[in-house]
Amino acid sequence: MTVTEDIVTQIHALEDQRFDAAVAGDLDTFGGLCDDELAYTHSNGVVDSREAYLKKCADGYYVYHRVEHPIDRVIVLGSDTAVVVGQMNADITAGGVDRQLTNNITAVWTRRASGWKLISHASTPRSY
Repeated sequence: MTVTEDIVTQIHALEDQRFDAAVAGDLDTFGGLCDDELAYTHSNGVVDSREAYLKKCADGYYVYHRVEHPIDRVIVLGSDTAVVVGQMNADITAGGVDRQLTNNITAVWTRRASGWKLISHASTPRSY
């Protein structure tokens, strides 16, 4: 296995962990996967920091009931950056309103001394 293939495998596993943690409401795991500099851009254009996003989840503003997240590709840049291009199809409650999301997503992971961390997530609604 090449270094790039190894990174792609790691990133796929981390994406599984982050979405599984979101659905389980496991904010310790989710937060541990996120970089302190996280920029989490929602499909409505709101951008949350790591702290703001985790607080909204802890307060029940965002509740994830189901998430499917097919990955179209992982682009590896050097040995410390990976860009995930894929989808997020989800049933969530946001601000007390039940919603079904069918979004394209881009996620950026960076390798820190403590391991791979999610530094950016951006979600865009798919239109047909």
